[in-house]
Amino acid sequence: MKLPSQFYKPLAIGAPEPMREVPVKLERMIHFLPPHIEKMRAKVPDLISQVDVILGNLEDAIPADAKEAARDGFIEMALTHDYGQTGLWTRINCLNSPWALDDITKVVLEAGHKLDVMMLPKVEGAWDIHYLDQLLAQLEARAGIKKPIMIHAILETAQGVKNVEEIAAASPRMHGMSLGPADLAASRGMKTTRVGGGHPAYGVLADAGGFGTRDSAARAFFQQDLWHYTVAKMVDACQSNGIKALYGPFGDFSDPDACEAQFRNAFLQGCLGAWSLHPTQVEIAKRVFSPDAEEVKFALRILEAMPDGMGAVMIDGKMQDDATWKQAKVIADLARLVAAKDPGKAAEYGLS
Repeated sequence: MKLPSQFYKPLAIGAPEPMREVPVKLERMIHFLPPHIEKMRAKVPDLISQVDVILGNLEDAIPADAKEAARDGFIEMALTHDYGQTGLWTRINCLNSPWALDDITKVVLEAGHKLDVMMLPKVEGAWDIHYLDQLLAQLEARAGIKKPIMIHAILETAQGVKNVEEIAAASPRMHGMSLGPADLAASRGMKTTRVGGGHPAYGVLADAGGFGTRDSAARAFFQQDLWHYTVAKMVDACQSNGIKALYGPFGDFSDPDACEAQFRNAFLQGCLGAWSLHPTQVEIAKRVFSPDAEEVKFALRILEAMPDGMGAVMIDGKMQDDATWKQAKVIADLARLVAAKDPGKAAEYGLS
């Protein structure tokens, strides 16, 4: 076990000092792009101003015969553009694949100075993070990279969920985690072919005839969220280690209402963003993961009435104390982050 005194030491001679805290950045949507397709790479200049994070995808959805082209395409798009405040990520292939080692080495050595986060799929335990952590340090030292590349783990196996707390605490490189519902469903043996979202057969049935009766009248059925437990467990692991929790993909592009409902559930549970796989999902994520204007205004009133977060006050007939002050600060801090990037939201929030 690594001693606490060694946790923040570089893992290779000449590697950059690990970050003490995850950078505070707006990451409402991680927009996936297949970099082996030239016409998709051509959209990058416009996307930079529209999304919070652009991710060059090298893993699932990239055919085996296009893996090298995707890697080369990502390196090209990384070097060609100035991303400014927009994050640049890549999702590499899983560590037990034949492409992962070249993904890591070539991307870091050729474009590592532009890369913010490397997304690692199918993380099963802290050992996967330790492997990538050490390799990144060696490559950063060789390439003379001054800012450490962070790691974002995808939680998409039953073993990964079991080990989520150890994964979250595995390295100072940890940026956060995303839920990968499709692979996780297969790993758990769940009986669904959907990518994220609920299932019409998963729910609870109202009592027959109402509480305390056995009337056989028609009974209401309430669909439940298949991912509630896992999202909550992931959020707890991330927040307790000072890293970020994100929801992953929603695969049904024809149902924006269901996508918005799933994203909103994740937002309310503590996730800071989600993946966008289609342009329509960018606006959904932007809307959902930006706090509601009325909530922001109320939160700002609480903070104004309790500048030091101590004591208790009454606002609109409701008691506010140190606990609600903390809740208000979460909303206000996020609102300020959104307002700094979006002048329209700044005006809505009264922060312009």
